[in-house]
Order: sequence, then C-alpha cells, then structure tokens
Amino acid sequence: MSTATSGANERGDLGRERAPATSGANARRRQGAPVSGPRVVALGGGHGLAAGLSALRRVSSQLTAVVTVADDGGSSGRLRTELHALPPGDLRMALAALVSDDARGRTWARALQHRFGGEGPLAGHAVGNLLLAGLAECTGDPVAALDLTAELVGAVGRVLPMSPVPLEIVADVRIPARRHGALREVVGQVAVATAIGEVTAVRLRPADPPACEASVTAVREADWVVLGPGSWFSSVLPHLLVPGLRAALVGTHARRLVCLNLAAQDGETEGFSPQAHLQVLSTHAPDLRIDVVLADRAAVADVPALTEAAAALGARLVLADVALGDGTARHDPARLAGVYAELFARHSRDAADPTQENACP
Repeated sequence: MSTATSGANERGDLGRERAPATSGANARRRQGAPVSGPRVVALGGGHGLAAGLSALRRVSSQLTAVVTVADDGGSSGRLRTELHALPPGDLRMALAALVSDDARGRTWARALQHRFGGEGPLAGHAVGNLLLAGLAECTGDPVAALDLTAELVGAVGRVLPMSPVPLEIVADVRIPARRHGALREVVGQVAVATAIGEVTAVRLRPADPPACEASVTAVREADWVVLGPGSWFSSVLPHLLVPGLRAALVGTHARRLVCLNLAAQDGETEGFSPQAHLQVLSTHAPDLRIDVVLADRAAVADVPALTEAAAALGARLVLADVALGDGTARHDPARLAGVYAELFARHSRDAADPTQENACP
C-alpha cells in the first residue's frame, strides 16, 4: 500500500481525484444500516486481532481496527519491498474478519484471503493484498484504500494502520545456551515471532514513527479500547511504541481492556504465564492504565498472581469461558462476543448509576 499520508496530496499517483476517507459508521449510515453499540477500537494484528474482531463486530457496528504495519514476510513482505508500501496482510485479515456472516460476506472474505497458486510472479499473493496495494496507488492514500475496500466488501466498521509508514520490529532476545544468557538483536516481525530464546523487549525502526491521524482520533473518541489477543511482542506491544498513538491511549477517556491469549506462543512468548504478559506490557508502557483484564478461566493456573498483576495496572480481572474448546488455542467468537457485550453493558449501567461502579462481575 502506498505510504502517502492522507494530507500529502489531493490527487493519486494516477492523477485521479482521491476518494474521501470515511468512517465505518458513516459508511453504514449511507448504506441505510443501523449504527449500534459503543465506539470500540481494537488494536493488534494477524490472527489474534482477526479473532477479536470476529467477536466485536457482533457487539458493535461502531468498530475500528488499528493494525500493525511491520509485517515483512510472504506476500506482504514482497509488496512492501517492491512497492515501498505498507504491508497489507494484517490489514487484509482485519477486513476479512469484519465482513458479515451472510453469503455475500463469506464470499468476499474468501476472495480477500484467497492466494494465487502456481510458480509465477503472482504465486503466494493474496487477492486482498493486491487490491489494497492497487487502490493505495490509485488514490495516493492507504486510509482511503482501506475505506474503499471496506465499503466494497460490506465490512462492519473500519480498518486503519497504526502508522502511515511501514515499520520494522527489533527485539532483544536472550539465548539460554549462551554464557550468562547474553542478548542478541533480532530484526523483523517474522524473525521476532519465530525467535529461539526469551524475547525481553521490542522497539521500532524508525524509533519515533508518525501515528495515523485517523487512528489517533478513533482512540481519543472511543468508549472502549481493546488490546489483544495476538502475538504479544510483534502485534500487540508495537502500538504502544508509536508516540502519537501511545499518547492517545494514555489520554483517552475510553475504558481500556486487555484480552489475554489462551496460551503462550511458541518462540515469541514461550514459557510466559498470563501475568508475565501483563508485566511486559507495563514495562513497555508504564504510564498506561488498564481497566479490565479478560482471561479464559481454563488458561489461568494462578488466579491470585494474575489478579495481582492486573491490579498493578489498575485493572480488575474478569475470568470467563471464551475458548473454542476444540483443543486449539483459539477464542470462540460467540462466547467472546457474549462477554464483551456484558462488560460493555455493565459499564453503561455503571455510568448511569455510579454507586454500581465497584459491583462484582
């Protein structure tokens, strides 16, 4: 996707007038669809964010996904290198997760995710990646490209990049076999996600990247901000390392919710307890306060320790049965949606009646 920002020029690279960027809620009003639910912003990337969005779109139509733009593998990595563009893969997955469950929506989801076979130049590329990259070149604006695609496929809500420029993730990884557990630097999202050893910290290149203005606005105007589930170091924490986005997360009046993973991820967070995920979040953003930590009941071995870690962030712990229950570490969208709905409704009741603010879940 072209990395031109929304205010860079008024004409696309092909000389066409750029399509105006519109919010998902405004698009639904144009289509005559009802706007319902709280204003929710979900931050992350990859399969974890897609799972969260599949649940959240059942709860609110005022939904915005803010997506990492550091992918450097596969189709996304090739387009990023060849076109000097935003890697579109995580953005595409978020859009596919937001389409409706009817026949039209399922068809568009399959089309966006479809990868070309064979051994030619198109082999391995996802249709949605090429669509987003092409629209970004035509409009000169990746946000406009995302809004146009969302409208085309009938997505519930909006998908935005966390930054208008492609980013690179750099991690410090402790190698146990080395003397004194020496650290080595690992560069790139794919390398970080598959690193052997303990990831201790991540940072971004460039070190002070700009935030997508529309993403900052969405966070500031939200009722709820949701972080996770997803790859902790390569999809969730990077949002906290973009200064403008982090400032919006710290300063927003929204309630902040962390949805924990069902299991540690091989390589990236191997051996991490649920509370360790919260501790590294706090280390990377010590000024960020959280209101709710949501975890699957069966995934928590030490409830007191997780309760204490949540309290250190200012949050209360909510345990619920949100796993798919098929033996995989995947969330059940319907169960997760039910818990989100109850949490959002309870907050609305608490706001109307402050005496209930500390009522037990």
